[in-house]
Amino acid sequence: MISLIRSFFQSKLGVGLTLAFLALIAVAFAASDITGAGFGGVAGGDRAATVGDETIGTGALSQAVSNAFEGERQQNPTLTMQRFVASGAIPQVLDSMIDRAAIFAFGEDVGIVASDALIGSELAKIPAFLGPDGRFNEGIYRQALAQQRLTDAQVRDDIAQGLVAKQVLVPVAFGAIVPAELARRYGELSRERRKGAIGFVPAEAFAPKAPPSDAALTGYYRANAARYTQPERRTIRYAAFGDDAVKDARGPTDAEIQQAYAADRAKYAPSETRSITQVIVPTEAAARALAAEVAGGKALDAAARAKGLLPSQAALTREALADRSSPAVAQAVFAAAQGTVAAPARSGLGWHVARVDAVTRNPGKTLAEARPELVEQLTAKLRREALADFTARIEEELDGGGKLSDVAGELGVSPQTTAAITADGRVFGKPGESVPAELARIVPTVFLMESEGQAQLAEVVPGKRFVVFEAASIVPAAPPPLAQIRDRVAADWARAQGAAAAKAAADKAIAAIARGAALPEALRAAGVAGAQTEPIDASRQQVAASGRVAPPLALMFSMAERTTKKLEAPNDRGWFVIRLDNIEPGRLAANDPLVAALGRELGQVTGREYAEQFRRALRKEVGVERNPAAVRAVRERLVGGGG
Repeated sequence: MISLIRSFFQSKLGVGLTLAFLALIAVAFAASDITGAGFGGVAGGDRAATVGDETIGTGALSQAVSNAFEGERQQNPTLTMQRFVASGAIPQVLDSMIDRAAIFAFGEDVGIVASDALIGSELAKIPAFLGPDGRFNEGIYRQALAQQRLTDAQVRDDIAQGLVAKQVLVPVAFGAIVPAELARRYGELSRERRKGAIGFVPAEAFAPKAPPSDAALTGYYRANAARYTQPERRTIRYAAFGDDAVKDARGPTDAEIQQAYAADRAKYAPSETRSITQVIVPTEAAARALAAEVAGGKALDAAARAKGLLPSQAALTREALADRSSPAVAQAVFAAAQGTVAAPARSGLGWHVARVDAVTRNPGKTLAEARPELVEQLTAKLRREALADFTARIEEELDGGGKLSDVAGELGVSPQTTAAITADGRVFGKPGESVPAELARIVPTVFLMESEGQAQLAEVVPGKRFVVFEAASIVPAAPPPLAQIRDRVAADWARAQGAAAAKAAADKAIAAIARGAALPEALRAAGVAGAQTEPIDASRQQVAASGRVAPPLALMFSMAERTTKKLEAPNDRGWFVIRLDNIEPGRLAANDPLVAALGRELGQVTGREYAEQFRRALRKEVGVERNPAAVRAVRERLVGGGG
C-alpha cells in the first residue's frame, strides 16, 4: 500500500506526470531504492518539520499525503484515507520530504546545483507536456499547471531538486562491490538445512462460550472500527440515448450533392489503371539492350534475373505512376499496348523497362449514377453534425444548471438508478455484479463528483450512444452501525479473547520446552487439546523453490539453533510455536557460478544500503527537527479526530 509514497519526491501533478517524470530521475531511483512520485508539494501552514533552514509546513505535508493517496487509489479504487493513513503513510511521506530537503541543502553547500538551462531541457523531455509534434507544448504545460494550481517556479524547483538528488545519490551507490568470500557465504546459506517443528495454538480452542456484554462489544467495535469500515458507495442516476434521438436531421440538397460530386470529381471521372512489370537499370544503353532482348522473345523476368536485376510489379493510374516515377515513364507506359514492352524512359531512379501486363478501364460515374452514394454519405455527415449540435445543446443546458430529469423528459426516456456501487464499478454487497457495461466508463467521473445532483453528459459509444448522469446518492466510507453487524463483531470479539488466551498457552508451551519437553508434549501440557505439530526438515533452497513462504517457516530460517519462538497468526486465529532443533551448514565451492551471481546482486543491495546510510548522515549533517503535534494535526485533518 505504501509503495507509491516510499519515494523521494511528492507531487501535486498526479500519476500521469509522475510517470512522465520517472524517466528523468530513474537512475537516482535505481541507485537509492527510490520509487514513486515526481513533484513535491508546496509549503504552507504550521511547521511539521525543520530541515536545516527550510521548513516543511503542515499544508505541504497534508497535500503530499493526499497526492500519494490519490495515486494509490488509481491502483486500489476502494482504498480509504483512513486505511491509507493507518498503514503509516504520514510518517513515510514526511521522511521522504525530509530526505529531499536534506539532500538539496547538502547539494547547495558543496556546490552541486542544477542550472536553469538544464532544468529547462529536462522539463522539455517530460512526455506529459509534449504536443502532437513531439515537442514541448507551452499550452499543454500551462493548462496542467492551472489544473493542479501550481506555478512554473514550483515545478522548476522540484525538477532542480530531482537533478541535484541524481547527482548526489548516484555516485554514492554506483559500483558497490562485496568480497567474493562474503558472496560464497551467502550462497552457502541457500544450501543450509534446518530441522525442527511447528505447532499451532488455535484461538477458537480458548474462545469464551458466553456472549460478550454490551459494553465489552461496543468497546471492541470502537477500537477496531477500521476493520469494519465499508468502502464509499454511490448510486448513479442516468438517462441513456442513442443517435436516433435526433429527429430533425435534414437530408442533403441538390446543390450540396452537386458540390460533393465536383469536390470528388477525380473519383468519378473515367480512369485507366495499368498493371506493369518493370525493371530499373542505370543507363539508357542497358535499358535498350534489355528491351531488345524482350522484343526478341525472351521473357522480361528471365532477362532481368540473368543480369542480377529484380523485377517489380505495380498497378497504377497515369497520375500515380507519374508521381512515383516521372511523367516520361507514365507517358511511355500508357502509350504501349497490353502485352508489350514500353519504350525505355527515365526517372530519378534510372531507366525503366516496363511490360504492360493488363489494362483496366473505369468508365467513371455521372452525377446521376453517383447520386445514391453521395446522398448516403452526405446524409450520414449531416446526421453526425445534427447529433453534435444536439449533444452540445444538452451540455450547455447542464452547464447552466439544468436537471437530469428535464433532459430525460426532452429525450422521452425515463431516468434509471443503479444499485449502490463502489469505485471499482462493483455492486456493493453483491459479489460478481457490476454496473451495466455502458456505464463502466463514467464510474471514475461519478466518484470524482463533489456532491449529488451534478448532471453531466458523456459519450459511451463514439457517435452512437450517450448518457446523461449524476451521482444520485453518496455514502462516505464508514463502519456500519453495530446493530447491523453485531454477530460478526461478537465472533471477532470471541476470537480475540481466545487469541489472548492462546498466546498465554503458547508462552506456557515455550517454558515447558525450555525445561526439556518436546513440542507436542509441551502443547498438551499447556492445555491445547488435540495439539497438532508439523515436523520440518528442509533446506533454504527447497523452501524458496516452493513459492510463497509461510511466515512460521520464514521465522524458523531466521532463528538460532535450539531456540523456540512464537508467532501470531493473522486475524486473531491463534499462535504458532516454532522449535528449531538443528542447523546443518551448506557447502559451496569457491568457483561455483552462484558466487559471481550473488556478488553482483549483493553489490546492488550494498549500493542501496550506502545510499540509505548517506541519507541518514545528511539528516544529521543538515539538522532535522520534527513537530509531533503538527503531524498529529495533519492526521486529524485527513481522517477526522478518530483516525
